[in-house]
Amino acid sequence: MRGALKARLLTEPARPASVRGFRHAPWLVVGTVCVGAFMGQLDASIVTLALPTLRNEFHTGLGAIEWVALAYLVVLVSMVTVVGRLADMAGRKLLYTYGFAVFTLGSALCGLAPSLLTLVGARVLQAVGAAMLQANSVALITQAMPPRQLGRGIGVQGAAQALGLALGPAIGGLLIGLGGWRLIFFVNVPAGLLGLVSGWFLLPRTRELRTGQRFDGWGAALLMPAVGALMAALSFGPEEGWLSPPILGLVGAALALGAGFLARERGLPDPLVRLTMFRSTAFSAGIGSGLLSYLVAFGLLFVVPFHLEARGAGPVAAGLQLTVLPAALGLVAPVAGRLGDVLGPRPVTVLGMLLATAGLLLVAAAPEPPWLLLLELGLIGAGLGAFTPANNAAIMSNAPREHRGVAGGILNLTRGLGTSLGVALTGVVYLLGRPGELVLPALLLAVASLAAAGLAGLRGSVGEETTVGNEAR
Repeated sequence: MRGALKARLLTEPARPASVRGFRHAPWLVVGTVCVGAFMGQLDASIVTLALPTLRNEFHTGLGAIEWVALAYLVVLVSMVTVVGRLADMAGRKLLYTYGFAVFTLGSALCGLAPSLLTLVGARVLQAVGAAMLQANSVALITQAMPPRQLGRGIGVQGAAQALGLALGPAIGGLLIGLGGWRLIFFVNVPAGLLGLVSGWFLLPRTRELRTGQRFDGWGAALLMPAVGALMAALSFGPEEGWLSPPILGLVGAALALGAGFLARERGLPDPLVRLTMFRSTAFSAGIGSGLLSYLVAFGLLFVVPFHLEARGAGPVAAGLQLTVLPAALGLVAPVAGRLGDVLGPRPVTVLGMLLATAGLLLVAAAPEPPWLLLLELGLIGAGLGAFTPANNAAIMSNAPREHRGVAGGILNLTRGLGTSLGVALTGVVYLLGRPGELVLPALLLAVASLAAAGLAGLRGSVGEETTVGNEAR
């Protein structure tokens, strides 16, 4: 009895026949994935807004309270590729659905936390659930959508992420005002239960399970601390000093562990990450340009509030102005995804990053008056919205089918690393310029954006990309 229950819980259930036969069943998959995409970005932006409130609640210093955000980020980025590999072996639907359960449980425990230490521990559990969601989201869309609609589906998911990011500060402020900081975590519970039920009944079973392969535990034991050490170095570098012994030690550990991981993966028949995927120019160019795009987006979102504060804008006004970027991204992403399906990813991604570059150069040249900065942020957001869905669709199309969970994990790993690099680099460059000025950070991000456009231009046409992807399989 117990064994049968265990087997049932560890086996992906089939969708009801009415769902399988529904004409728009692929869009039900996209909708389910959008629940997790929206919830993840909303939670990240809400928690950042709540840090001052949490600091007062627990009567602690800024360094201690930063762990509420940092613990989540480090665990999420460290685990997402490993979880993607597990999903390829055990089932992407299974891990995605249970990811909702873990994230919801972690959210409830956060809301009930009696102390800061308990809250940080619950945030770690939340991050495990988020990794299970993020590692599988794009892979599930890739499996469900017809190839000619893949960019459109990923574009809708990108719009859901942008909407969550844009609404986070406003919703967070409202919830804290209505019921205190605990409400920002409890709000995830009904959304998580909705995602859990939707995933169980609407997501398709994984077609290419790698059940006969061994999981590379030693590879995971090398990769996760390598990524974690790098993330910690990027997070603490501005505060501790980039040449301080702790930061140098973290960077050294990340390099040593990373080298050990690469050496191990080359000799394994069943590696954690199949390094031959990176022989595909389309895949490698997509990963590289994607990392730079996240660096641009989150570097700009980090540095602009300092500029607005120096010009006398309060937190509410600054937050509302910043929503222009993710709002523009969310509006453009579905349309750009559809264009990518028709024209191929190269022209859409290159044009997108060139638009972002133009917007950043305009910010460097003329960030005033405020209405002009809003237009510039909108142009940058539109460029990123054009780039992201077509680029993500190209990455997943060029990954081996049986390793799409890993590919989705790598894609989300680049998002985390790009976010941290953007914050770290723009923070350093901002301090080199005049207080409140955006010239140097905007120029740095413009260079990164132009480099992303160049990498995106290296990818081949649609037909060439498919051939490369098949060879990698």
